[in-house]
Amino acid sequence: MKALTLAIVLVLPLAAGPLLAAGSGNETAPEKPKCEDGQVYDKKTKTCVDAQDSRLDMDSLYETVRELAYAGRYADAQVVLAEMPQDDDRTLTYLGFTHRKMGQTDLAMGYYQRALAVNPANVLARSYMGQGFVAEGKVADAMEQLKAIRAHGGSGTWAEASLRQAIATGQTFSY
Repeated sequence: MKALTLAIVLVLPLAAGPLLAAGSGNETAPEKPKCEDGQVYDKKTKTCVDAQDSRLDMDSLYETVRELAYAGRYADAQVVLAEMPQDDDRTLTYLGFTHRKMGQTDLAMGYYQRALAVNPANVLARSYMGQGFVAEGKVADAMEQLKAIRAHGGSGTWAEASLRQAIATGQTFSY
């Protein structure tokens, strides 16, 4: 794995209440120690390790990306994403999310489309894409993503609920 060039601090003070995570839509962000610059938290050793440590599993890196992105640290999340498999639908989903939050909607939509080409059942990519459509005033396109989320078994997940609420209110989510 290429060495990360930007310092990563894993844990930031999080807003009160649980943060729902990617995946099943039911996980919460665990409490972790604050790591020094260039380090991430390793669940196995329960310590902070160098971010480029080849022993880190992909799920730990995705968790790091998710936490950085949900904390509004989109550029930092993109640095970690650059070190990850570029053909993985989770990587593509978070590249889309971070670019959309940085105002690069067209680029974000391309990443979401690539994520869905890899995994059409990626309900998180569909939710984030749908929220992008809501932000652009394309409610019919957002409704198509909501239907697809449900068709892929995503009823009752955070992905479905957040897109449904975004369509109803016009407000999108930052996590």
